[in-house]
Amino acid sequence: MDIKFYNSLTKSVEVFEPLIPNLVQMYVCGPTVYNYIHIGNARPVIFFDTVRRFLEAQGYEVKMVSNFTDIDDRIIEEAQKENVSEKEIAEKYINAYWDSFNKLGCLTPYAAPKVTENIDGIISFIQKLIDQGYAYESDGDVFFRVRKVAHYGALSNQTLDELESGSRVDVNEKKEDPNDFVLWKTTTVGQKWNSPFGEGRPGWHTECVVMIHNIFGNMIDIHGGGNELKFPHHENEMAQSQAAFNHGLAKYWLHNARVDLAGEKMSKSLGNVVWLKDILEIYDPRVVRLFILSNHYRQIINYSEELMIQVMTEYEKIERAYVSLYRQLELNNIAPINEYLPEKVDFDREMASDFNTSNALSVIFGFIKSINKQLRNAQVDYQWLAKALTTYEYMLDIFGIRPEITPLTDSERILINDWQLARTNKDFQTADYLRDQINQLGIKL
Repeated sequence: MDIKFYNSLTKSVEVFEPLIPNLVQMYVCGPTVYNYIHIGNARPVIFFDTVRRFLEAQGYEVKMVSNFTDIDDRIIEEAQKENVSEKEIAEKYINAYWDSFNKLGCLTPYAAPKVTENIDGIISFIQKLIDQGYAYESDGDVFFRVRKVAHYGALSNQTLDELESGSRVDVNEKKEDPNDFVLWKTTTVGQKWNSPFGEGRPGWHTECVVMIHNIFGNMIDIHGGGNELKFPHHENEMAQSQAAFNHGLAKYWLHNARVDLAGEKMSKSLGNVVWLKDILEIYDPRVVRLFILSNHYRQIINYSEELMIQVMTEYEKIERAYVSLYRQLELNNIAPINEYLPEKVDFDREMASDFNTSNALSVIFGFIKSINKQLRNAQVDYQWLAKALTTYEYMLDIFGIRPEITPLTDSERILINDWQLARTNKDFQTADYLRDQINQLGIKL
């Protein structure tokens, strides 16, 4: 089955063909660690983790990298406010990020580089661009000559003239051209490094290019991130790669839409955010994953408590079906069969069609109806149920939402069998008593 998805660079849905057979090299822009991440920041974390899970399930080895921007004007500002070092601020929020990341059950990345660990490589890269004539020094700063790169604006679908007339560029007297962007900026404030261009720190757009090149050494398959990164960040990354290495940075560019609050873009600077750490204190992390995956990745999500409650109800249906199926097989000593039902093909087809998690979720809920119907049958087809468990777990694992369940002990089995017998015999008083004992043990049925 071909995997197809929308390539932001070509503006079309394309068949995925990795540069190296059976290997997927993927880079997703990570957070600038000056604050906690909000639910909008969590969307690419959850979505690209799901993409990775699906690709691995199709037999690919996936090397997924996501970075930390641990030096930035906003980090310096926070450090000054709290009267601590920039490193302390960055480490505080990196640790908070990993805490939320692990609660969400995301798979460990191949690498998670920090900008501050790559300064020497960044300086060498900037010098290379200067030597090639693509960058120039100006009063302690270094800028990139945008007009030297052919097809600049292809990713964001705009020309240089449109950018300039639309005021999408910074006016700076140090620049040769208003569209040029900074690679190195001189500073006397905050964390800084010595370089041939003077004391300062790198510009944001250079950092990811260098980290990608350091880790992968060449063009990668997929570069991902939020839509808001297309311009200027990803556009400028692409331009630098073309200038320095004479090839693009990635074959496929994959962008997810944002999460809004009350119909407005969620933004830390505006203060209209819902922190992920706070959501995870209220909702099961699987509910948070389901909230993100219930929508196609290219559609804006409008966050609300009402929607979260609705998603929580949907997850409870998923959990009940899983627990009922698992326990039915367990109590009858039926082992899962390592074969899939046809519903797996339906699920894979939706995931292979532009990672359509929304449609794939519809397959899951349709499958739940089939599971519940079979569980209610007077004559249960245990072979079907055994295959159903394998199929259902496959789907839930791609989404990263498989419920936790603990196998029963012998004494718990006896207790549940006694409860079922009491129900069959319509001894409801005994059944209620035994059910209370089962609940007190925290056993899911």
